[in-house]
Amino acid sequence: MNALPLPVALADVLARGDVWRGDTLASLAEAAIPSGHPELDAELPGGGWPRGTLTELLVGRSGVGEMSLLLPALSRLSQAGGWLALVAPPWLPHAPAWAAAGIALERLVIVRAGKDTAWSIEQLLACGGFAGVLGWPGDGVDAKTLRRLQVAAEGRSTLACLWRSMAAADTPSPAPLRVALANGDDALNIRILKRRGRPASRPLELPYSSSIPRPGRRLRAVAGPVLSRIADRGLAAAPAA
Repeated sequence: MNALPLPVALADVLARGDVWRGDTLASLAEAAIPSGHPELDAELPGGGWPRGTLTELLVGRSGVGEMSLLLPALSRLSQAGGWLALVAPPWLPHAPAWAAAGIALERLVIVRAGKDTAWSIEQLLACGGFAGVLGWPGDGVDAKTLRRLQVAAEGRSTLACLWRSMAAADTPSPAPLRVALANGDDALNIRILKRRGRPASRPLELPYSSSIPRPGRRLRAVAGPVLSRIADRGLAAAPAA
């Protein structure tokens, strides 16, 4: 006769990071990267941006401080020796600003993927060789593709972020974390639309600072306004310069 499985205590089940009560947040501290903003970390499961899962950041338009919000976490990954990839960004990084933020430019890869953006993101996530993968899949990404990206990210130590239009906010997504960003007069407005655990009760406002520049300074500080001619030479991938 096969031995019956031993009973598992409820406390042991709840001690797992991937199990949580409905009125609490999931806790995966070992898989989280501090955002650099304590008030935001308090609202993110695990106390920071999650690794090994898909995060969606929704914006009405680019240039609302979205990249500045991620730079502290990207800097941590870069300073630890990790490689970072930007897939189909709408601009080239402004190298001096990224270097000043602590990004090692020699380990920053830019991928011009064209129609293969989602496929490129999936391959970079699945290879496990990147500490951070940020992708701009465009408006045509469907639920099936998003599920593939989530599967590719699962179990990896990668910070996996997709930048999508605010128009996708009402469309279901398999991403466990979805955050909407908008610029206000004096602060960056953040709404957590979806997270593992209880729903967020209120939006957050992060005052503009050196880490989140005010509108009007953002493109000069973080990125060029458009892709440069260097990016149009047909290279599939190239390190930032």
